[in-house]
This record gives sequence, structure tokens and C-alpha cells, in this order.
Amino acid sequence: MPDIRIQREHTLGLEAARDIATRWTAEAEARYGLRCACERGDAGDTVRFQGPGVNGTLHVGGDRFELHAALGFLLGGFARRIEDEIGRNLDALLGARQG
Repeated sequence: MPDIRIQREHTLGLEAARDIATRWTAEAEARYGLRCACERGDAGDTVRFQGPGVNGTLHVGGDRFELHAALGFLLGGFARRIEDEIGRNLDALLGARQG
């Protein structure tokens, strides 16, 4: 199974990062039909997501986002395109918040 790994560092702090993760989650559910569940922690959160042909996690910290997704066979051929789109989306959310 192809994997996607994306890391983005930021200087927003945990509460602002949680806001971005909430927006990312809502878009992933609406646009791609993913099922998402967030586990909150003192030092950060973990968003677990799952959908047809994909499952993974988004770790949300006060200074970093780390996304890992495992793609199934049918989506594997689109791994680079999917990775680019997720990266652009996360960059846009971070840029809007940091800018």
C-alpha cells in the first residue's frame, strides 16, 4: 500500500492548530466522504480518518502537523496527486491563519 506522509511546522500554538484541524476535518468529511474522529490530549490531538481506499491519522501539535495516510490499491496510482492536494490544502489553512 502506498503511503503519504506530510509534515508542516507552525508557530500558532495548540488552540489555533486545533481550529485548523477542525476546518481540515470538516472539509475532508464534506469533500471526500471521510469519517473522522478526534482524540484530544494535553500536548496535542490525533484525528483518525477513514474512507474508501484510505485510512490514516493527522497529529496536531502546538508547533507541527503530521499526516500519515495509507492508500489502498485503487488510489495508489494517484498517491502523488493526492499528496500534493493535501499539502496545498494544509498550506492554505496555515497561510490563512499565519498571514
